[in-house]
Amino acid sequence: MCMLRNGEQLILAIVLPLLALIGLVVTPLLDDLASASISRVDIATPGVLALCAMSTAFTGQGIATGFDRRYGVLRFLSTTPLGRTGLIAGKAVAVAVVLGLQVVVIGTVATFMGWSPVIAGIPAALLLLALGAAAFTALGLLVAGTIRPEATLAITNLLWILLAAGGGIVIPPEALPDQLAAVAQLLPSGALGEALRSALLQGQFNLTAFLVLAGWTVVSGAAAVRWFKWS
Repeated sequence: MCMLRNGEQLILAIVLPLLALIGLVVTPLLDDLASASISRVDIATPGVLALCAMSTAFTGQGIATGFDRRYGVLRFLSTTPLGRTGLIAGKAVAVAVVLGLQVVVIGTVATFMGWSPVIAGIPAALLLLALGAAAFTALGLLVAGTIRPEATLAITNLLWILLAAGGGIVIPPEALPDQLAAVAQLLPSGALGEALRSALLQGQFNLTAFLVLAGWTVVSGAAAVRWFKWS
């Protein structure tokens, strides 16, 4: 829970996703995708939940791990039996705890705003959200463990902005320019956003998005284990 005691990470974990949810619901950005049976909040909430996973697992863990490297915490851990695999597993557990809190907060606020997900799609959404969190955790650790600690903060925040704005996570790919939409669907951000929208709007399991997320998880996880630097 130390992530939530850090002001910047608290903003990334809770405040910005809430602002994104409110902004998408009160503005007409999603009107072209809404219909009589699907409201703005129904479209916005799955993307905001995906944004929570990216905020916590990628940016939050990247920042935390970068500072751990800078202050020698990881160097100390390297002398214990934890190892790289154990470190990644521990980070994944921390992400799961914070993400669970985010889901409760965002889900509660969205429900008060009129959100009505397809109940049958909730189990698939939770599974895909966990897979997306795993992919972003591996990516965050890869960035934080292979570049200079001083650069981690800037890079993770910049990537968060770029992926949130044009990565298909909050704004569905079909609402983006054609070339950008094609790229977004291959990114973990776009795949997770589409996976949650398919599950919570239509009650469907998006196999393509699942395969994209699984690929990012395996490749990024293997790379993080192979090249992660302790100092």
